[in-house]
Amino acid sequence: MYGGRLVRPGARPHKIPVFDALLYTGRLDTANNSDMQTWVHALRSGDARALARAISAVENRVPGWSDLLKALFPHTGRARMIGLTGAPGAGKSTLVDQLACLYRKTRNSRPIRSEHGLNTASGDDRYTVGIIAVDPTSPYTGGAILGDRIRMQQHFSDPGIYIRSMATRGSLGGLAGTTADVATVLDASGRDLILIETVGVGQDEIEIVRLADITIVILVPGMGDDVQSIKAGIMEIADIFVINKSDREGAERVEREIRALQSLAGRHDKTRDGWTPPIVKTVASEGKGVEELAVAIAEYEAYLQKENRALNKRVENWQERLLEMLRDAMLEKARAQLGNGNVARLAAEIAEHKRDPYTLVEEIAGKEMRGSGARD
Repeated sequence: MYGGRLVRPGARPHKIPVFDALLYTGRLDTANNSDMQTWVHALRSGDARALARAISAVENRVPGWSDLLKALFPHTGRARMIGLTGAPGAGKSTLVDQLACLYRKTRNSRPIRSEHGLNTASGDDRYTVGIIAVDPTSPYTGGAILGDRIRMQQHFSDPGIYIRSMATRGSLGGLAGTTADVATVLDASGRDLILIETVGVGQDEIEIVRLADITIVILVPGMGDDVQSIKAGIMEIADIFVINKSDREGAERVEREIRALQSLAGRHDKTRDGWTPPIVKTVASEGKGVEELAVAIAEYEAYLQKENRALNKRVENWQERLLEMLRDAMLEKARAQLGNGNVARLAAEIAEHKRDPYTLVEEIAGKEMRGSGARD
């Protein structure tokens, strides 16, 4: 065994490259900029292990993860991010699988180019795909149950497709807490398309819209009150509607109800600027309707390119994400300042009505702000 790898008896072990050493460390050497750049170079050159370890470092918040993202961010912004969301059992994984198959057969007229080659992910001129499948959290290990990856086994030998399962780890909204950062890593690796499949969602779990360029809402007939399943936030976030399992009875009724709601929304909502989400019928298990869905995606991409809509949408998304990042950073600082023991003590004082929580929060926030001002 050498560096975590098996070596034949009597064979001399090869020297581990710098980025290999980085891959197997629990801490990133952020002081050594050349090592970081070597890792970034390996990741962007299509090294699958470098990509996997980078995602793990970001997802698990290994010390130095933010420095890695800082180094990768200048190489992002080229991939198109497509979010697919819907209720449990809607066939999201199967549809993602079929879309990935279709795109891998399709020639990309403008593949992502970099200083390292034609297409950094696979070396061919077809679309390269990254898939982020957000799975329910295991109640025993806290990890992803991996049901989505089981459905996508046919792609494991294709270097042009990279699949990553993520556990929600208690996060709400249909995504994991680090999904956006993992998408950043995949974007920097040179993927043309990133398909983000949310965990099965309800009516108001709509975090995907703040990350994806294109949001696809998947519905199926026969799941109870169809209007109930597509109202509220889910109705507003859809750029494209998909009625999957459309060979089932009730598909026409779902379509009529979507069109009725679209008609009603069109009278009051002027933010769509002329775009009415199309309705695509699919039977993903048989591959039916997938090409039509790809056409609808291409049409919406063309729509986004007009009048700077794509840029404006990303600006809106980043406004929301910046606030989330600031909130998370401030929360981590407050937790570090308080410590577990102090939190328990303060909680006991509140429970015993010795202090009120509102004043306490104001004091903590004020102290943090004064501390930040002093550091500046």
